[in-house]
Amino acid sequence: MQKKQEKSKYAEAGVDIEAGNRFVDLIKPIAGKTFSPGVITDIGGFAGLFSLNIGAIKNPVLVSSTDGVGTKLKIAFMLDKHDTIGIDLVAMCVNDIIVQGAAPLFLLDYISMGKLDILKARDIIKGIAAGCIEAQCSLIGGETAEMPGFYPDDEYDLAGFVVGLADNHELLDGSEIAVGHQLIGIGSTGLHSNGYSLVRKVVFEDLKMSVDDYVQDFGRSLGEELLEPTRIYVQIINNLRKDFHLYGISHITGGGLIENIPRILPRTCKVIINKSSWSPQPVFPFIQKAGRISENEMMRTFNNGIGLVIVVSEKESNEILSRLNAMKEPACLIGYVEQRKNNEEAIQFVG
Repeated sequence: MQKKQEKSKYAEAGVDIEAGNRFVDLIKPIAGKTFSPGVITDIGGFAGLFSLNIGAIKNPVLVSSTDGVGTKLKIAFMLDKHDTIGIDLVAMCVNDIIVQGAAPLFLLDYISMGKLDILKARDIIKGIAAGCIEAQCSLIGGETAEMPGFYPDDEYDLAGFVVGLADNHELLDGSEIAVGHQLIGIGSTGLHSNGYSLVRKVVFEDLKMSVDDYVQDFGRSLGEELLEPTRIYVQIINNLRKDFHLYGISHITGGGLIENIPRILPRTCKVIINKSSWSPQPVFPFIQKAGRISENEMMRTFNNGIGLVIVVSEKESNEILSRLNAMKEPACLIGYVEQRKNNEEAIQFVG
């Protein structure tokens, strides 16, 4: 009797253990669809186990990353649509390790809610599982925390943790980038998961818009545009690396082109980016005009239509572009590498 009473008191305090157990049972088959042969444990244990089959890898290196979705979550709350935000979570994690030359192995998620809504949480997991399938990695576990009084009952936060594998000699750190190399930009699907605090200020505070407002420039509602999932680039990069040498890859996230491309450049190199070489999705000029945002701040805050930048040799650039076009990937030559002199910026824009 005492045990039952204690559980009841905990539920009165806002934490429903039985609901949590039902949720674990509900998501087991969803996560199971992502499992690769390396997965040893099922969802619900104390930890996820993964058998590391290194195959022909001579000097294995584990590569890890963690990330969240930021205030894009607010758009999901407004629309009460939660089945794609998990794709963003996976994308933000796996895109950060593929640029280092790693293949994702498995992912763990953390969902924290004010009050556990089983159906909402199930939709979140469906999105995470869909992202994992696209990224060719396994969702092997996670944590769902019910935190009454910390979050409003209808809100939540997400975090993801991914581990990948690479051979030491195939790691990408940009050290091979040299003068004469060219930059290919691979298109984003829109805003991805960065800059949403600024976007929300512009559209909801300055323009007084609603997520349900139809925007002619977008061809759909504001909410649909803002909730468009982040692109996962795993299969694209895997395809290219089979046949081509990539000297560096930059994931264009927070900090935009200005902050992220220099992260992979040797100190003796700079890049010249031709802004007129691609056309950003309509959401970017829309936000820039409405918010009266400078060009520099746009380039430092958003991806501006380029989600990933790869550095390649001039000899292979045309063939790589042909491969990307054959894969129906929006991609174009956006710049090149030059020698960097003392006190020069690492990135310069023309066009």
